[in-house]
Amino acid sequence: MTRLGRIRVDYKPRDEYYTPSWIFEKLALQFDLDPAHPNIKTNVPVSRYFTKSDDGLNKDWFGRVWMNPPFSESKYWVHKFMAHRNGIALLPFAKSAWMVEIWDDCDGIVPLPYNVRFDYEGKTNGSIFLPTALFAYGIDNLEAIRRIGRVR
Repeated sequence: MTRLGRIRVDYKPRDEYYTPSWIFEKLALQFDLDPAHPNIKTNVPVSRYFTKSDDGLNKDWFGRVWMNPPFSESKYWVHKFMAHRNGIALLPFAKSAWMVEIWDDCDGIVPLPYNVRFDYEGKTNGSIFLPTALFAYGIDNLEAIRRIGRVR
C-alpha cells in the first residue's frame, strides 16, 4: 500500500509482471529511474529505482523514467508519468479515463504483440488478458519505441 496525497493504493498479488528483456534490447536506452521497481533482480537498464517500500508515487522523479507499474492501480502512476513528461511506460489498454488522457497527450504509442510474455516468478510465461503498449514522452524515447514497431 502507498499514499499519494489522500489516495491509498493497494497492490494486488498478481501485479508483479516484469518486462521481457527483448523490449530493453530493442529500445537500446539507459534509464535514470524506475519508480515502480519490484526490488528483485530484473533486466531493467536503470541507474536508480524506487520499490514499494520507497513509495515511488510520493517521491520526486528525475531524468528518463522507465515505468511498468502495478496494472491494478495504473491511473495514479499514469498521472504522475504524464506530469513528468520524460520516459517510456508499459501499460495495459484499459477502458478508463486515464487511458484516454495518455492516448491524447503522449508523444507516441507502440502496441506490443498480442502474445507478449512477461517474466513472472522467474519464468518467461506470464501473460495478462489485456493488450499492452509502450507510451513515450520525449524525442529520444519516441525514437526508441520506433525500434519496437509502428508509432501512433
